[in-house]
Amino acid sequence: MEHPQETYEAGVYRADNVRLLDLAGNKALPVGVDVFRTVVKNYIFVDKSMLIADVLEAPGATTLYCRPRRFGKSLNLSMLQAFFEAPVEGDPFLADTTELFSGLSIWDAEEGRYRAHHGAYPVIRFSFNDVKDLKWQTARETIRVKMAFECSRHGYLAESPQLTDGDKVAFKAIAGQKASEGELKRSLSTLASLLYKHHEAPVVVLIDEYDAPVMAGYTNGYYNDVVDFLKGWLTGMLKSNEVLAFAVLTGVQRISKESIFSDLNNLTVNTSLSLASDERYGFTQAEIEAIAAYRGQEDGVEDARAWYDGYRFGSVDVYNPWSALNYFKNDCAPDLYWANTSGNGVLGDMVRTSSDRTMADLYHLMEPGGFVEKTLDLSVVFPDVGIRPDTLWSMLYLAGYVTTEDVELPNSTLKTRRLHIPNEEIRELFRAEVIQRFSQDAGGRDRLIDLHATLQDGDAAIVEEKLSSILLNNASYHDLTREAPYHTLLLGLLFGMRGYADPVSNREAGRGRFDVRVEPVRPNRAPLLTIEAKWAAPESPESTDLPSLAQQALSQIDERAYESGAAHGDAGTMRWGIAFSGKNVACACERA
Repeated sequence: MEHPQETYEAGVYRADNVRLLDLAGNKALPVGVDVFRTVVKNYIFVDKSMLIADVLEAPGATTLYCRPRRFGKSLNLSMLQAFFEAPVEGDPFLADTTELFSGLSIWDAEEGRYRAHHGAYPVIRFSFNDVKDLKWQTARETIRVKMAFECSRHGYLAESPQLTDGDKVAFKAIAGQKASEGELKRSLSTLASLLYKHHEAPVVVLIDEYDAPVMAGYTNGYYNDVVDFLKGWLTGMLKSNEVLAFAVLTGVQRISKESIFSDLNNLTVNTSLSLASDERYGFTQAEIEAIAAYRGQEDGVEDARAWYDGYRFGSVDVYNPWSALNYFKNDCAPDLYWANTSGNGVLGDMVRTSSDRTMADLYHLMEPGGFVEKTLDLSVVFPDVGIRPDTLWSMLYLAGYVTTEDVELPNSTLKTRRLHIPNEEIRELFRAEVIQRFSQDAGGRDRLIDLHATLQDGDAAIVEEKLSSILLNNASYHDLTREAPYHTLLLGLLFGMRGYADPVSNREAGRGRFDVRVEPVRPNRAPLLTIEAKWAAPESPESTDLPSLAQQALSQIDERAYESGAAHGDAGTMRWGIAFSGKNVACACERA
């Protein structure tokens, strides 16, 4: 790693064009801390302050930023709040923040012209991060409580001489959690109007994780209720409202404009495909190197790149910031940091319920250098999930499980894009989901391990018995009408073999293309496994003699030299011919 030009002065570490703010000087990392004031005063803050300029220069009054979870959305929104919010005397929530920004890029940018916006606006900050209830009634009450809390931040309004008695009654109803259904639906615009009157300045609205209640509503059966509420709650505030300076929303999924924002014509949507603000979420290579140099962990950069880099946002390659911070905090030990922060429902549903074709795409994706070519429609309508096949890949992309360098025409739903897994952490997550699904099919993880052992040992009778049991207990007879379902099953069952790489399929070798091959990590300790599968239609002549068909498959491996180019040593190779028809199976094997 080349050493950049480094300086450290007054709590600001500079390495070329990167700035790290560390006012405490203790080089601590803010893992799990997303309050800007707290981070800047106690931890290393990677300077993303030029997002403030992006927001001010955005073409619409409302900007929606969609990025994967744990990519800095909440911290950035807290930074926006700290910069824009007008201080209020005696209120610690609304204290002056000049000292927090004076060392950041935004303070110097364009000869300091953005300072005119510092502390210039009343701000409403609302987060839906914990509005994920099982029932709409409970979710609605959670929103009511959170609106009351936001009013309490602006408690001075209750005594404001600029407000009428009627204004104060409306404010106290929201603050006291006594607002009617209609008043709650108008509560955002009501609070903004009161702030405008008191401050005599337009209001900035910041909404975090706006899509969380929509996703919960889809999962738990109150999608229509929550969309109807949000459409009124948000649109009443954001549509051509003279009291609004500008608004910023964040989320993972881009809920379709038709669902919530149909009445807005001033909305700018910024996704991972967008060129604008592409450096503001996630860490660039230069920022990772600056963190490593500042903390004396330069030797960890190479592993960090393999495990947590690989995302493309607009024209910039970025690291997962949550995982990178955890990695450096844990002495540069690679682990599944991001993958274990919350459920991986979209990916899990894909692996558990997808068609053979989608599973084949997933297997190609997991191979070294693997990719799939798909169109993306990032305006997700949740009732379409599971109906439109393209919706799944779009949701996986927005959620951060796949990425692409094909970012041209970001709003096109017709452009084919090459999607791939970004890094080793996400590859491990895919692998874990596949192993979990096929462990269940095998009757548990222990039984799957037993199957792996018998495949290595060459015990055809036991493998045949185990595969027969899996087909009888897990496969639908109506699905077993072609070879593809069996191929999907075999591949899935071979993930997670101890001492082996992931299985690969349909690769050219020798004089043809083998069906499945699993290469040992240490060829002298475990045999190379090559599997050729055959399928016979039920009631066909071949279906009456599956052992002969399995033997034909076994012979084909040798005749076409499918083991060519594969790593094998003293442990030799194990060849398998497996024949299927309906829920019947026959196996033949030989060691070479």
